Amino acid sequence: MEEAVSKAEFRNAMARVCASVNVITSNGSAGRGGFTATAMCSVTDEPPTLLVCMNGRSAQCALFLENRRFCVNVLADDHQELAGYFAGRQADMAARYAAAKWVDLPSGSQALADAMVSFDCELIEARLVGTHHIFLGQVVGIRSRTDGNALLYFDRAYVNVPSQVGSFGG
Repeated sequence: MEEAVSKAEFRNAMARVCASVNVITSNGSAGRGGFTATAMCSVTDEPPTLLVCMNGRSAQCALFLENRRFCVNVLADDHQELAGYFAGRQADMAARYAAAKWVDLPSGSQALADAMVSFDCELIEARLVGTHHIFLGQVVGIRSRTDGNALLYFDRAYVNVPSQVGSFGG
């Protein structure tokens, strides 16, 4: 069957979708891992649930599946270098973690100390679709800060977004 949309066409179209930049971490019996993802979104608020997508060919997939827990750290504009490390520019996991300060959560997860917001999640379902696993996580804890500017990804580049963008009446 001929595909109606090619892989390149789809990737180019998705590059035009603005997304938050997130470092997804996991810590547990399988060890500590982490990767950078833009494929993260809310699923429902009752119960609070979000999803994250991870390439199934990643060596870390088994670690996330075994730990059954992950933390979504939404990055600020000064986290571009960290995003690059967790995107694979720094292969050594210990070096990735050494590039930032982390906070141990009661669940055993580790959150980026100065993330815009961190969602502590229990993995409730993982489903393989094409090349990627979709991890559905129930949010069991949230850490956030009220200052800082967002880091987004658009047109295959990082974009800083001042916190005042979109404010009304100010």
